[in-house]
Amino acid sequence: MAIVHEVPPEKLISALAEKLKTMEEFKMPEWALFVKTSPAKERPPDSSDWWYIRAASILRSIYLRGIVGVSRLRVKYGSRKNRGMAPEKFCKASGKIIRTILQQATRAGLVELVKGKRTGRKLTKKGKEFLEKVAEEIK
Repeated sequence: MAIVHEVPPEKLISALAEKLKTMEEFKMPEWALFVKTSPAKERPPDSSDWWYIRAASILRSIYLRGIVGVSRLRVKYGSRKNRGMAPEKFCKASGKIIRTILQQATRAGLVELVKGKRTGRKLTKKGKEFLEKVAEEIK
């Protein structure tokens, strides 16, 4: 099996996004067309399939990091806010988007909730096999 580390991230994320579009659990909500991805952004994303790209990126991040929580992912997808004349300031990304994607992944059986010393989400065996299968197809 191909390891996800060996495949270029851009190719893996785009291939994963295409696979997620076909899955019924990963349906983009209606409100996702109008929402910004962060308070630092001025407008919603231009791409029509940004939801699936973000979901694929989150799954890849969970694969690489192990157990990851919503707050860690908010920091990862955050950006600098343009405050006019004031200096730029870092803002975390929207938690609702990340939380909804993780709930969809849980319903699909790719991610499970972990409680304990490190609380967050981790990939299930099915999720790891799914990512490795997509990486193998790319390689």
